[in-house]
Formats: sequence, structure tokens, C-alpha cells
Amino acid sequence: MTATPETALSEPATAPAHRDGNVLRWLTAYTASLIGDSVYFVALGWSAQKVAGPTEVGLVMASGALPRAILMLGGGVVADRLDPRRVILGSDILRCLLILAAAAGIALSSPALWILVAVALAFGAVDALFVPAVGALPPRITSPGQLARVTGLRSLSMRLGQITGPPVGGLAMGLGGPAAAFAVAGVLFALSVPLLLTVRIRPLASEGAEPPGPGTSRAELLDGLRYIRRHRLIGPLVAACAVCELGLVGTLNVGMVLLNAERGWGPAGYGWIVSSFGAGAAASAALLAVAGWLPRAGLVLAGTLLTGCAGAAAIALVPALWQAALLAALIGLTAGIFGSLDNALIQTATDPAYLGRVTSVVMLAMVGLAPLSYPLVGVAIGAWGSAAVFAGCGAFAALGVVIALTSSAVRDAELPRERRAVS
Repeated sequence: MTATPETALSEPATAPAHRDGNVLRWLTAYTASLIGDSVYFVALGWSAQKVAGPTEVGLVMASGALPRAILMLGGGVVADRLDPRRVILGSDILRCLLILAAAAGIALSSPALWILVAVALAFGAVDALFVPAVGALPPRITSPGQLARVTGLRSLSMRLGQITGPPVGGLAMGLGGPAAAFAVAGVLFALSVPLLLTVRIRPLASEGAEPPGPGTSRAELLDGLRYIRRHRLIGPLVAACAVCELGLVGTLNVGMVLLNAERGWGPAGYGWIVSSFGAGAAASAALLAVAGWLPRAGLVLAGTLLTGCAGAAAIALVPALWQAALLAALIGLTAGIFGSLDNALIQTATDPAYLGRVTSVVMLAMVGLAPLSYPLVGVAIGAWGSAAVFAGCGAFAALGVVIALTSSAVRDAELPRERRAVS
């Protein structure tokens, strides 16, 4: 169903998410896991670099993506069958044990290539369980009217993990080598466990569709895919997100590196562009975390996506670094608002029994399919240059705007508003 202000008025008053101890305990645990993720990737990359060449380093870093992409949809089925908090708990415990075992193995021998590949494959498989469960949890720990604020807080946690993790991993590598870095990552995963144990879960209540009965994993997965396809709001939102990711992720990652080299801006210039994008994304997360609600959410979603696509298409046309940095900040701001609204609307509209499977499809598009555009973007820029490829990818991503605006459910979509608790 599409959430509206009218439906939200019937919800009981509650404290804002940023003052809700239950939400804050989950957010602290989630932040510790995210920092652990970043430290792990630093440790994995630098360990591979010490024992292998560039090709092997790329192989090691990409190893985790394969099981994550293959198993992600199955992870969504698991998240819907089981309590998502328990799935997250189990995933963090498994990641902790895996990374600490890797630290012990490296300390007793050396960071052999086969050990690093095995760790990456196992970590990716566990991630396929962790990611859908994380997406299914917010509606179980807060009310619909607070989902936009929780989405903003979650995005701020992601930025904090991206900012804090690499320096912590680098410091651990410098002081104690790869084994110490892996150990720090394992300890961070362990820190999330006691916090998650204290998080209270709301009982599952279906919102209009009958929860699927027990069946085979394949039947439940197909049932979830049919649910997305038939839903008037969720189907277009998932499709718009997938098209946006396919169009923009390659240019904003691989393409930006090649554009920076083409213009001769150097490593410092690339750093300015990436930092500006991150600042814009953090500002959008802070906006939603503070405001908790935006009017005409469906139209705002489409408008911010269109603005971000235009910025991504134009960034290869500006001659100066400062102009590219400003456009990167604009892209980060608009992409952050679009992504947060898309996520909040999907979670608000999804029947709780399907949250894990819906999240798994969204994340498969983001972390499974979108990276497939990386080599295509590189080849295309080599053939036609940055300006043409950035413009083409921006235009392709703008098809997501068309998908959104041609859906009346998206155009009319609103986030629920919730009355504040009286203190």
C-alpha cells in the first residue's frame, strides 16, 4: 500500500528515532559493523598487495562480490523466514570468527594468496545473509512515520564507516601488520553483538497481503519476485533504483578516475571530487535525519534523481576542478535524497513478510549488477572519451525518472507523518 499522511495520523505518538534508545542501540551496533567492514577491506587489499601483483590484488578484492551476488536473493528468503535481528547477530558472529581466524592464520604464517581468496569468498557469502536482514530490520524496530529519519541516520552511519574505517585499518596495518588489522576488524564485529542482543523487535504484522506459507526456498523467492512485480509502488521504485545504479555507478567510480587522469588534476584533484560527493551525500542524510519527513516524497524523489543525472552528465564538460567538485557535491546531495526516499518509501509500502526479499532484490541491483558496468565504462571512455560516455550514462540513468513519473503510485507517494510523543 502507499503510505499517506491520513493513514499516518492513526499511528500512535512516539519519540523521534534519534531519541529512541532502541533505534540508537541498533544504530551503534550497525556503525561498529560498518567500520569493521572498512577495516577488513583495507586489511584484505594491503595484505594482497604484499604477496601478489596488481592482477591478483584485483582478483582477491573481487572474490567476495561473486558469492554475495549469487546468494543475495536467497539471503532475502532467510531474512523473511527468520527474525532479521537473529540473522544479523549470526552474521556478525560468523564474520567475527572468520576474520579472527584469518588474523591468527596470518600471524602464524604469512598472508598467503589462497588464504585471502578463501576469506573473501566466505565473507561475501555471509554478507549475502547480512545485507537483506539489515534492510528488513528498521520497520521492525520503529514506526512507519520514523522510517525516513532512520534511513537518514543509517546513511550517516555509512558515511562515518567510510570515513573512519580506512584510517583505523591503516593505523593497525602500520603498527602490527595484516594480522593486527584483521584482528581489529574482528573485534569491531564482536562489539556489535551485545548491542544487538538488547534491541527489541516489533511483532510481525501483515499489512494487506497474506504472509506466504512455508514452502521451498525457490517457491518463496519466486513469490517475492511476483510481489515486487505486481505492487503498484514498489515495482516502479525498484526498477528506477536499478536503472539509476546501472547508469551512474560506473561513471562515478571508474569513469571519475579516468576523467581525473584525462584532465591532469592528479590524486589531490580526485580526492577533492570524492570528498565533495561524500559531503553532499552526508548533508542529504543529515537533512532526513533531522527533518524526518519531506512533502510530496514521490515527486521530490523524481526531481532529485533528474538533477543528479544532469549533474553526472555535465561533470565531464566543466573545465575547472572546482566546478567538478561543486557538481560532485550536487550529485552526492541529490543522489542521497533520492536513495533515502526510495528506500523509505519501499520499506513503508512493503508488507513486513516480504521485506527481506524486497531488500535483497534492491541490493542485488546495487552491489551485484551495477558493478558489471565498470569494464563497459572503461572501454567506452577509451573509445569515445569521457564527455560522451558521461552524457550517455546520465541520459540512461534518467530513464529511472521516466519510470518514476509514469507511475501514478510514485507521483502520489507520501511518507507517513507521525505525531510527536508528549514529554
